[in-house]
Amino acid sequence: MLTYTFEKRSGVSLYEQLYRHIKEDILTGHLTAGEKLPSKRALAGHLELSVITVKNAYEQLIAEGYIYSVEKRGYFVSAVQQPLPHSACAALPRAAGERTYELDLVTNSISAEYFPFTVWSKLMRRTILDHDTGLLRPTPFHGVPELRRAIAENLQQFRGMTVDPEQIVIGAGTEVLYHLLIQLLGRDRTYAVEDPGYGKIGRIYESNQVALRRIELDEAGLSAAALRASGADVVHISPSHHYPTGIVMPIARRQELLRWADEGEGRYILEDDYDSEFRFVGRPIPTMFSTDRHQRVIYLNTFSKTIAPSIRISYMILPPHLMAEYRSRLSFYACTVSSFEQYTLAAFMAQGRYEQHINRMRNRYRQKRDAVIDAIRTGPLAGKAEIMEQDAGLHFLLRLDTPLTDEELRRAAAEKGIRLAFLSDYYHNSAAAPQHVVVVNYSGIEPETLRRGLKRLAELWED
Repeated sequence: MLTYTFEKRSGVSLYEQLYRHIKEDILTGHLTAGEKLPSKRALAGHLELSVITVKNAYEQLIAEGYIYSVEKRGYFVSAVQQPLPHSACAALPRAAGERTYELDLVTNSISAEYFPFTVWSKLMRRTILDHDTGLLRPTPFHGVPELRRAIAENLQQFRGMTVDPEQIVIGAGTEVLYHLLIQLLGRDRTYAVEDPGYGKIGRIYESNQVALRRIELDEAGLSAAALRASGADVVHISPSHHYPTGIVMPIARRQELLRWADEGEGRYILEDDYDSEFRFVGRPIPTMFSTDRHQRVIYLNTFSKTIAPSIRISYMILPPHLMAEYRSRLSFYACTVSSFEQYTLAAFMAQGRYEQHINRMRNRYRQKRDAVIDAIRTGPLAGKAEIMEQDAGLHFLLRLDTPLTDEELRRAAAEKGIRLAFLSDYYHNSAAAPQHVVVVNYSGIEPETLRRGLKRLAELWED
């Protein structure tokens, strides 16, 4: 008779535990092809489980093809190919990026305790009750009105932006919106991106077969002179907090870029405001959209940074004349975010929960940033590192005093279980990039892990 141990408080249902046990025995050969399994009632009695639990486990195994039933005879093990032995599996090449690190300074993540699970789950249930079968109806091409209104009200209150909800287009992540913008503005235009900058943006434009220019930055951000010389028609920038340099574009440079847009027909600025909510010193930086008087700025933002990366809800705000063109030419596209998620987020914002969440997260991230910076300044890296651009966002820069190249540092740190990204990684021409500047993404760092990691990193100087 099959005998297994069950954990009743593991968070995994009993039927799923039984299903996993039997499946494992089949894959490891403990149960062979054609072998008869105990009846549901007999196995339930032996394991002190309910008959329905065994029935559900058997049905799942049947659905996946691990066992089969014969009427009036019972359940039997199917012929299943055995998996490769462990030694053979170990010889297979690992996928790129699969390596795990004890300290990862590259990936931003959110701790589970930071997400408002209780409130979110209540709002999800309320959404089902309030909208019922309405959730099954088609969603407007640019998103449900409730969410667009909530976004417009939030921008008015906290960013000083006057926006008609009809100007807002909801999408499943900013990457989807980039593709839509290229179709709206045209593939015959020349697009410009920041260099250094977030590499995926340039790759998306290139994948759409548009002419692309990479414009260098100076101490004030993207160079307006270089932009003019490039012949670009559309420029994608993050003026409120550039990634990865952390530069905040001053008003004079913003005005210069707005003048550039006014100088030519069909020129536009794509303002990516991806983490403007997390500014720790002073007031939020006014958007270029709110100072634009000639409808040349398209505003983009996302909830992935403020709520959770898995909340793939982003939005763009189009000037009225572009919104009319979008409605005419591209409204055949269905909205890429489910109405269920949109209504839930709309309620989260309308009830003031989003504002509360942002305030709470801003405080937590400030505390985490301060703890990380303090650990660097007082730990084994003291005197070997300089911290820069720490006043906003979920990353800062760390200049290391070392003769090693970035690639040598990366390899040496990886051998000690530390994953590093450098400012030079974000340059199209890395040969012209500054060396020894680490981009520290700190939102997912835990204090104990950081202290161990810094100690190992400091060993590079001893080595």
